[in-house]
Amino acid sequence: MAGKVLIVDDQFGIRILLNEVLHKEGYDTFQAANGVQALDIVTNHSPDLVLLDMKIPGMDGIEILKRMKQLDADIRVIIMTAYGELDMIQEAKNLGAITHFAKPFDIDDIRKAVREHISVQSN
Repeated sequence: MAGKVLIVDDQFGIRILLNEVLHKEGYDTFQAANGVQALDIVTNHSPDLVLLDMKIPGMDGIEILKRMKQLDADIRVIIMTAYGELDMIQEAKNLGAITHFAKPFDIDDIRKAVREHISVQSN
């Protein structure tokens, strides 16, 4: 069992890309386009790791992260931000995000980070 990864991004293309890459790595993947979907998946599927975009219409990434932590205090979240959103990155880390990637990200970096953070959890 490789682990379950939830991808939260309002951009369809990014979700598809991450989904394809992580699925090939053997992970069970879930996709959410907004906070409501993301929280529903966290509640029903308890993902091992979440890739969370910070800029999402409606409920933003910080709010989604806060609510995920209320549902599961130990949930592991990697955030994705546009370049330069330093205040948001800091706030997310204060809320317990484990690391962040600036978009456009290198897919190999994401792949490696997912592998690292999921293997930490399953050991």
